[in-house]
Amino acid sequence: MISRSSILAFLAAFLLTLLGVRYCSVFAVAGNGFDLSNTSVPAEEIHPGGPPRDGISSIDNPKFISADKAGGLSDGEQVLSLTLNGVTRAYPISILNWHELVNDEIAGQPVVISFCPLCGTGMAFSSEVKGKRLEFGVSGLLYNSDVLLYDRTTDSLWSQIKSEAVSGPLIGEKLELLPLIQMTWSSWKARYPEGEVLSRDTGYLRNYNSNPYGRYDESPVIYFPVEFLSRAYHPKERVLGIEVEGKYKAYPFAELSKYGGSELKDHFNGNDLLIRFDTSSRTGEVIDEKTGRTKPAVNAFWFAWYTFHPQTEVFTSP
Repeated sequence: MISRSSILAFLAAFLLTLLGVRYCSVFAVAGNGFDLSNTSVPAEEIHPGGPPRDGISSIDNPKFISADKAGGLSDGEQVLSLTLNGVTRAYPISILNWHELVNDEIAGQPVVISFCPLCGTGMAFSSEVKGKRLEFGVSGLLYNSDVLLYDRTTDSLWSQIKSEAVSGPLIGEKLELLPLIQMTWSSWKARYPEGEVLSRDTGYLRNYNSNPYGRYDESPVIYFPVEFLSRAYHPKERVLGIEVEGKYKAYPFAELSKYGGSELKDHFNGNDLLIRFDTSSRTGEVIDEKTGRTKPAVNAFWFAWYTFHPQTEVFTSP
């Protein structure tokens, strides 16, 4: 009997095929050529998402332009922003929806920018692991509905939200999470007028004015199985998720909206935090008040944050 998850995977893959993403049968190549005989998560919970390995093409030779030359971006469109060693770059989600990964180097530091449209999660990592530089691709596999990256050196699979290799020679190794901020294009231009923007000249023919996932962000439907599910909020309610010394906390924008204003001071696991937020765009960042630095945080759908962190604390407005 064909499982419900396989049917959903097939339908999702068919949608991607219609939108120009290469596809091969999930029934024919369930593991996309990866060795799942030794995994740190249950192998039966790793699901084919539809496209084969590299069926969603990562951007490996990104080009950047100045903000004043970046056409096709509306003020409300959202970008992922990363600052390293005084250099700031913006990665429009309209591009990442189609590619999910950008292998980049900023001021001499190799990084990978990742975005999972199914979980709404943009996360940036250092590409150096155990002193070696890795290049990443899209495996076409999912764990808890979240993209599994793979590195092209060892074929290890990496969970984006866990930030950890879950199979292959590097199993158990962690990726260093970097302080990526999701914000609107208008906010980014005002904050970083000298910044660089990922160009639509990617080398691929994609309609970056179109969202291949339609209204998925608003739908309660989750295409693929997840281990834990909470109905405390709409599955696609956006939250800012933070880890502090092994403990997790989520700040739902529904609660921040009730709180009002644009800033919240919080004390979590011994740390004083300043959460700056914009509820209209459901974006924000978390700042360590002691150092004044932006902390790595994840802007995610509620279901995605919860399934990976079911013991998470949750901010509720008084």
